Amino acid sequence: MSPIKRALVSVSDKTNIAEFAKQLHQRGVEILSTGGTAELMKQNGVPVTLISDYTGFPEMMDGRIKTLHPKVHGGILGRRDVPAHMDAMKQHAIQPIDMVVINLYPFEATIAKEGCTLADAIENIDIGGPAMVRSASKNYNDVAIVVNPLDYELVLTEMDAHDGAVTLKTRQRLSRDAFAMTARYDSMIAGYLSGQVGEDSKFPPSYQTRLNKVQDLRYGENPHQAAALYKEAQPLTTDAVQAEQLQGKELSFNNYIDMNAAWECALEFEDPAAVVIKHTNPSGTASGKDQTAVFIQARETDPVSAFGGVLGFNQTVTLATAEEIVKNFCEVIIAPGYEKAALELFAKKKNVRVMQMPAIKGLAERSRMDMKRIGGGLLLQDADEMTLDLEKLKIVSKIQPDDATLEELKFAWKVAKHVKSNAIVYARGTETVGIGAGQMSRVDSARLAIEKANKEVKGCVMASDAFFPFRDSIDAAAEQGIRAIIQPGGSIRDEEVIQAADEHKIAMVFTGIRHFKH
Repeated sequence: MSPIKRALVSVSDKTNIAEFAKQLHQRGVEILSTGGTAELMKQNGVPVTLISDYTGFPEMMDGRIKTLHPKVHGGILGRRDVPAHMDAMKQHAIQPIDMVVINLYPFEATIAKEGCTLADAIENIDIGGPAMVRSASKNYNDVAIVVNPLDYELVLTEMDAHDGAVTLKTRQRLSRDAFAMTARYDSMIAGYLSGQVGEDSKFPPSYQTRLNKVQDLRYGENPHQAAALYKEAQPLTTDAVQAEQLQGKELSFNNYIDMNAAWECALEFEDPAAVVIKHTNPSGTASGKDQTAVFIQARETDPVSAFGGVLGFNQTVTLATAEEIVKNFCEVIIAPGYEKAALELFAKKKNVRVMQMPAIKGLAERSRMDMKRIGGGLLLQDADEMTLDLEKLKIVSKIQPDDATLEELKFAWKVAKHVKSNAIVYARGTETVGIGAGQMSRVDSARLAIEKANKEVKGCVMASDAFFPFRDSIDAAAEQGIRAIIQPGGSIRDEEVIQAADEHKIAMVFTGIRHFKH
């Protein structure tokens, strides 16, 4: 291993760079730099050579040309173990550059700004930076590439331990991270430009997603599966990945999935709402004016399934609600906030994971994509964010539902959206009474919802995530005294289904919207 003698330092993110450069200088490293980075180092008493002085070529074109020069890239790419490379470097007065410390123009921050123009975005596409990163990364046998300020301390520690050198293993890891950074950077640019092209399809010919690793998980869905959590480059404030863990054990793979399901369902409601999730399905949901009361209603929909469930709330959890929660075991709680006394109570239950979301700013920050992995490929679709417009409902039965019944149907429909297909939800007021999820036939889901009901089903309303292919589900509902049904409609047997509703004097409403969830 050769010691680091010369480093090129040029960063947009100047976090800790002055101190790092000072430490390099104290270890005898000559520093080359550009523009604002060089000025910052001078202000901090760090000797620095400007790239323009080193190359003998001035920066030009508003900084577009400054490091794209053979004396820069030759110094980075030249292999020290190849005599012809070293001869060429000597012949052309190219000095070896042993370390490149760099991060790129803030393209991501630029496009995130309100009012960002295409011209602004284009000017913040880095060219020289990625070129140097790739050069240094390719030649990791001789050059250390450092793109993350979090690695500054590691580099200094290794230099101290190895007579000024950085180990090959670390240089390899730094190279991998640097290539990952440029890949992410380019995919971000491609994604942005795709939105500027104005093509007929919103789905580009090639799809890249930008994800950063948050942590390894204990295991995946099962103990024999390895797993990790990744976070999008720009998640919404309402995305569950933004949750901060306030207490409890590390979340598992399955905890994250269920927590996301609980949070997404809770966000459907404006009044205080409570959701109990078991294996990604709501086992109970309620909404109303009193949070504690609606939590009890949600729990009592299916108290057996609620044991060990994941709880979601759309408003700050009160002490009164917390007192009800701790009466039974739950895995995870997710909410936008907690009263101090509630947190103090949860602290006595060390294994309960308490997750807090950022303050809810609304649900329409930008459209989202839903991704589902299949063998060898990816299915990409719009997220199912369609909301129900009561003005557009089509009443198809002879019985006309009153306004109160329509509100009940709307509630049941919101819950059904979050239940795995085939989905049937029985509800009274704004609480679920029975939920049938994931059955192979719709009538089986209807019957299962009745079997799961912990309260009287008679007088409830019913929601189905998709149309009824036969009248059998309507007949089964009628036997239990269901008084109104909401469904998408669209079956070739709609007339038969409507006739069944009329025979049983059940109000039926078509939404024209299907909510399959696979």
